[in-house]
Amino acid sequence: MRYLLLIFLGAIFAIGLVMIFSTTSAEVLDHQLNKSTHQALLKQIFYAFIGILLAIGVWRMGYHNLLRFSPALLVLFSILLLLTLIPGIGREVNGSRRWLHLGGFSFQPSEFVKYIVPAYFIQRILALRDTEIAFRDFFRLLLPLGVPLFLILIEPNNGTVGVIVITLVMLCLLTRIPLKYWAIPLLVTALVGGISASQLPYVSGRLKVYINPELDIHGKGHQPHQAKIAAGSGKLVGKGPGNSWQKLSYLPEAQNDYIAAIYAEEFGFLGVLVLILLYMLTALIGFYIANQATDLQGFYLASVVTFLISFQAFMNLGVVSGILPSTGLNLPLFSQGGTSLIANLMGIGLLQSIAKPPLGAEVNP
Repeated sequence: MRYLLLIFLGAIFAIGLVMIFSTTSAEVLDHQLNKSTHQALLKQIFYAFIGILLAIGVWRMGYHNLLRFSPALLVLFSILLLLTLIPGIGREVNGSRRWLHLGGFSFQPSEFVKYIVPAYFIQRILALRDTEIAFRDFFRLLLPLGVPLFLILIEPNNGTVGVIVITLVMLCLLTRIPLKYWAIPLLVTALVGGISASQLPYVSGRLKVYINPELDIHGKGHQPHQAKIAAGSGKLVGKGPGNSWQKLSYLPEAQNDYIAAIYAEEFGFLGVLVLILLYMLTALIGFYIANQATDLQGFYLASVVTFLISFQAFMNLGVVSGILPSTGLNLPLFSQGGTSLIANLMGIGLLQSIAKPPLGAEVNP
């Protein structure tokens, strides 16, 4: 099964490379930019090479060691998140400070935090599994997680915070944490947070655009509006590879969050069905690996990795189709983005270590 997982994920990545080249080369030619039409493609392949090496390293290290190091990783990446907010160190793009710029490359710490926060939660909750969990213990467990979540929230990066919180909810259900410990506080927090967020121009603007993109057709509503045009114009079988019109400056930066819209335009409804099927098969195999894990650590961690990849795919495709408001989440292993690609490949390395631990790896009952 683990080889099938690699085949399906490899197919998603290969199709993504085709679309990245299609969109970025069109941008270079359309704007007569002074760079190679293959630059973005080669950069994505380079990031994939780095990600594969790190994924092999994660596999050899084993998921037990990752869980053991998760408290230190949580501290390290909380510091990196703090650095992104410091002018001169963090890089601001479109009003958000999510990136560290190192040696010509941009690094987004929050992409790794999506995996580190659940890993820390699993490590701490299993340390308490032999005793009855009191609310005080549960609160102490969650308290350190508030630091990276708060730092991501003020970048601002609400989509990533939402993904992490929903992942933690999933873990609370899997680990059978009493509902009274987290469900009621979560509802109260969501209510207060929703009211507070609605007062923020950044959030309220996105909601208004989601309801009616035409209200800001030359601003925030431009991408959602053009994405619908792209996806709809693909019809059943699409216009054919490379024949998208929307990538010619109509849908800006389509290679990132809205790359699925260009894919739908070129490959049509049938092409989108194939892509959805690949993600569904990936999720099926991932949860199968979780179910076959030899211990609870592997079960919980494999469930988290599978959930993160499949849920983000659902969110991205929902945004592109207009079902969901813009979240800023890209399409895993498909969209352009080095940090996201590396983080997800390392997650796949974790899945592989759970499916087939390397020789000499420890196995807990």
